[in-house]
Amino acid sequence: MREIVLDTETTGLETSEGHRIIEIGCYELNYRRPTGRTFHYYVNPDREVDAGAVEVHGITNEFLADKPRFGDIAQAFLEFIRDARLVIHNAPFDVGFLDYELGLLGEAWGRVEDYATVLDTLAMARDMHPGQRNTLDALCKRYDIDNGHRELHGALLDAQILADVYLAMTGGQTALSLSAEEGDSGDGGAVARGIRRLPAERPRLRVIAADAGEQERHDAWLERLDKAVDGACVWRRLGSGEASQ
Repeated sequence: MREIVLDTETTGLETSEGHRIIEIGCYELNYRRPTGRTFHYYVNPDREVDAGAVEVHGITNEFLADKPRFGDIAQAFLEFIRDARLVIHNAPFDVGFLDYELGLLGEAWGRVEDYATVLDTLAMARDMHPGQRNTLDALCKRYDIDNGHRELHGALLDAQILADVYLAMTGGQTALSLSAEEGDSGDGGAVARGIRRLPAERPRLRVIAADAGEQERHDAWLERLDKAVDGACVWRRLGSGEASQ
């Protein structure tokens, strides 16, 4: 379950016009948790950056002048992504540029698919939210992900934001953080650890079963989730007892 959330910035939009990668950002997840490992480089493309592209990411020709070429970092990049699943928003764009760069180095370098599998979160979002805007900014708003610090596009920053969006899209919160409360209730530290004690006597909770329509929508959502995580959705295995084995 090692996943690499990846983004690139480029000199323009089309490899057919000789445009190149100028920034690579990778953010590692292992079993849906950030590991703290990243791979991040700015790259000298040996060509001018389009003015329109500079307006998007703010990376200038002058800034890139002393940066390494793609060939200088290619081996380290491929080792970082090897045997992982790449999580990319609009994957054909980024993978297309990466394959183009590898092709310029020579046929022996192969293609991205020779090193890793790819999950396209844009395709996933379009399936989950048909007819809606599914840009990274739109998904941040939909899933209540804070991206207020994102004034310009940046490969590593966008990869980190996409990681939050991806986790929200495929199951939500993965870690519980309990905040401490002020004061001491004499409960042996339970309040200090952010844990509320329930009263000894409390009313029986009312149970409301899902109706047929709600169950159908729930099953459809689990189907999409199971597809997104390659059949590893625990909730779909609970009924068979497999998850407890």
